[in-house]
Amino acid sequence: MKSLQEIIFAAKGEDKSDILLKNGKLVNVLSGEIYPADIAISSEVIVAVGNDYKAREVIDLDGMYIMPGFIDGHIHIESSMVEVPQFARAVVPLGTTTVISDPHEIANVLGYEGLRYMMDSSKYNPLNVFFMLPSCVPATKLETAGSHLRAFDIFPFLREKWVVGLAEMMNFPGVLNADENVLDKLKIARDQRIDGHAPGLTGKELNAYIAAGITSDHECTTVAEANEKLRLGMHIMLREGTGTKNLVDLLPLVNDKNLSRCIFCTDDRHPHDIVSQGHINFMIKTAIEHGIEPVSAIRMATLNPAEFFGLKSLGAIAPGKAADLVVVDDFDAFNIKKVFKNGKLVAMNGIPIYELVSRPKTTLRSSVNIKWLEPDDFNIPAKSTRCRVIHLVKDQIVTLASVEDVKAENKFIISDPEVDILRCYVVERHHASGNIGKGLVKGFGLKSGAFAASIAHDSHNIVVVGVEDSAIFNAVVQINKMGGGIAIARADGQILDSLELPIAGLMSNKPLEYVSQKMEELNAQIRRLGSTLSDPLMTLSFMALPVIPEIKLTDKGLVDVKRAVFVPLYA
Repeated sequence: MKSLQEIIFAAKGEDKSDILLKNGKLVNVLSGEIYPADIAISSEVIVAVGNDYKAREVIDLDGMYIMPGFIDGHIHIESSMVEVPQFARAVVPLGTTTVISDPHEIANVLGYEGLRYMMDSSKYNPLNVFFMLPSCVPATKLETAGSHLRAFDIFPFLREKWVVGLAEMMNFPGVLNADENVLDKLKIARDQRIDGHAPGLTGKELNAYIAAGITSDHECTTVAEANEKLRLGMHIMLREGTGTKNLVDLLPLVNDKNLSRCIFCTDDRHPHDIVSQGHINFMIKTAIEHGIEPVSAIRMATLNPAEFFGLKSLGAIAPGKAADLVVVDDFDAFNIKKVFKNGKLVAMNGIPIYELVSRPKTTLRSSVNIKWLEPDDFNIPAKSTRCRVIHLVKDQIVTLASVEDVKAENKFIISDPEVDILRCYVVERHHASGNIGKGLVKGFGLKSGAFAASIAHDSHNIVVVGVEDSAIFNAVVQINKMGGGIAIARADGQILDSLELPIAGLMSNKPLEYVSQKMEELNAQIRRLGSTLSDPLMTLSFMALPVIPEIKLTDKGLVDVKRAVFVPLYA
């Protein structure tokens, strides 16, 4: 690391800089301009932007565009289903050099141990991983999580360098009802950023939620919803995940007057979307294709999140800023040609060119602990054949509720694939309580078999949907045998395919490309069993999320999300 004196002399041109990037077109998100400029780098920082500089190494950009490294404003890395070093190797070549991570998923499974694991595994990668502390572990009292984190438990983390605030406050009923535990968490983070999560909240309740100190929201699905939150002071995160794709719908919100308050984020993005489409680079390219000016689109992925989270050294190309840079061929193809992290070239033409750092092996405890299961544990007595049914909404994680006539046989409710009403279960996997939530769902389109996963936001119990008794039972048993993962069973109960996820039942220890290919194969297998969804596994993972309206299923039962109460299956 050079001294400040040496940096000053390099910036003045009196000393040679380490690297000079020549003949590039600078995308200046500070001034809103694009113009030719050279960039001098010394000691991991940009020392000068201009002409007539000399350096020990000169890199000719041949007229390509150079811009700040991209920042994901809100992400659950666990949803990539790989460890942080493998996630970095996938997204850094796509131009992402910084992410704001909410380790909410692993914290709900492993608590403090999970938080420390994510922070430790984020070291020594060419990717800045800043953390927002999970605010909702568990998200609600309507489910069983693997851990409980109070304000007292997370407070010490606020002192750490890479922690920048409190993550999405999903428990908006707790805020509105002034729940003491929720308010304690808001109080300890009042001098830092507090992210929101308030789908559909409006009017007086929205005012109260924002008045509690919550400053952003990434759950908007319409321009009207986003505009109301924007007018009341929130920063709006435009999201393009896997199960929730809101970017195109929200782009009409963005204009020159409110641009500074709009940020890109992916939230939950599965490996196959990262491999096939991209990451933040995909959002920028999509925004440009839909009429957003290139500099504005890039600003929402760079300067805006940097300023929102107080990352003073990031988000722009200027003297004193970190040399996190992305070189792109043009704004149409938007191919990422080079990526620099702290002034070091770490990726070319979509390929990482850095070596993984050797690190001590981390041992995490087993995260699947279920009570001994018997096949009849999944029986649903036909107390009535008029039942509440969860209706899926295509490509969204919100659901609708209805009351329908269902099929019964031998005094038990059974799946009825002819009308697409299937049985769904949530099996508690943390404390061997024996809890099994039982419900019905419409929209998967499955004709036979069953599939199950230990990924079930947010408490990540085992969730399964299927037709035949043996298929449902054996899919769950297979996950128990693997210690977490995904399993598909045929109608006769034979396991058709599976993916082991040994890290908290959420992540693989293999490369992202392998997991991506395996997920594609698993989804294809499910579609061959009749599912009509593009990504049935992502949809399944949100069936047990009792903070997203309208109706969900947890290990404790069927939940009316708007009222935050349990409702009977039988109507």
